[in-house]
Amino acid sequence: MAAYRVFKAEFRISIAQRILDGESVSSLSGKYKIKRSILYRWRDLLRDQGAAGFHRRRGPKPGGSSKVVAGSSAAADQRIAELERRLGRLALENDFLRRAFKRVKEARSKNNAPGEARCTEK
Repeated sequence: MAAYRVFKAEFRISIAQRILDGESVSSLSGKYKIKRSILYRWRDLLRDQGAAGFHRRRGPKPGGSSKVVAGSSAAADQRIAELERRLGRLALENDFLRRAFKRVKEARSKNNAPGEARCTEK
């Protein structure tokens, strides 16, 4: 398995700038052996955040805290409970409809016996 390459921020900025200046992404991808999707990501980062976007440290985005996670956990539990209730109602409805269609099918097959009049026209 090949280890992935880590490019310096200055290199990524220069490549992204070349793309913004009109150089072909395909040609840069072939020349530097970098996936086009990565080059497009660099271009968008330069366009949206400027050069400062390339100097951000890796890891969780700044501003995240454990309090937000705890609050969203309660909301997630509430959402799970709501979805479980909905699933139960749909399971009951599905069971009811399955039995109803089974009865309709049985009734139709009885009416389609040889010599009998059909309940519907074909």
